[in-house]
Amino acid sequence: MLQKSLIRRLDLITLQVFVAVHEEGTLTRAAAREAIAVSAASKRLMELEQALGIALFMRSAKGMLLTAAGETLLHHARRMLMDVEKMGLELGEHIQGLRGYVRMLANLSAIIQFLPEDLHDFVASHAQVKVDLEERPSEGVVQGIVDGVADIGICSQDTHVQDLISVPYRRDKLVVVMRRDHPLATLEQVAFAQTLDFDQVGLHAASSINMRIHAAARAVGKTLRLRIHVPGFDAVCRMVQADMGIGVLPLKAYELFGQALALTAVPLIDEWSERTLILVTREHEPLSPVSRLLYEHLRDANNESGLRVSRTPIAN
Repeated sequence: MLQKSLIRRLDLITLQVFVAVHEEGTLTRAAAREAIAVSAASKRLMELEQALGIALFMRSAKGMLLTAAGETLLHHARRMLMDVEKMGLELGEHIQGLRGYVRMLANLSAIIQFLPEDLHDFVASHAQVKVDLEERPSEGVVQGIVDGVADIGICSQDTHVQDLISVPYRRDKLVVVMRRDHPLATLEQVAFAQTLDFDQVGLHAASSINMRIHAAARAVGKTLRLRIHVPGFDAVCRMVQADMGIGVLPLKAYELFGQALALTAVPLIDEWSERTLILVTREHEPLSPVSRLLYEHLRDANNESGLRVSRTPIAN
């Protein structure tokens, strides 16, 4: 009975109002954001709660907070609204004569090191497919795929992938980047523990590299002398050049940014410095035809680089 009531009475505007009230904290601000009267917004929420038979918000003088039922609805409402937005984008691309639209999430390492060439090769063969690529830390990639923000993700293998399907994509190698006059610069290779006596330039806190170096420092009982956090590989290299410390980067990122700044890279000998990046997709939702084309292209790229697929590829 509840299902039939929802089908008849639930609409996208009401869901937008519901999400806006949560994000803005008050009915007044939410109504202003959605350009409707406060009374109309209040009526929509009341009718939604009546249709569900449960309160969605706890109302107080300080604002409106979600109940447990509201939290559940928020998850589904956001996903429904994103699906509608995605539908509009994909239909718009067809109107413009494009055959498809693929949304991807990837961590910085994949975007800098491998995706430019892999996507170039894909677009060269499928010129009428548009790819929307967004950078997120590895954990954010997984959550985005789970939430339906995108169809294909690339993250570090040591990320908890929840119930997603994962297959290897590419491997990379971490190195320590430093100025040529640094005491470690003459070494052919170095253990990360040897670097802990020096100031370090780190990536943002959510990056998988940042998490790895913190874990490595804890494992040897030392404190990481992190002098500054920066948002990207190029920024790490600039800070290292300015003598702010040393930094840990993928080798290819050093080749792209560090060599031009006259920096030196010394390979790490630690086991964790050898990384695998993985492709992730939802297990129970089939990919669209164009998303499948891109997925298979990226999957085949890992086969060419010598990686073995760890799980059965997703079914048609």
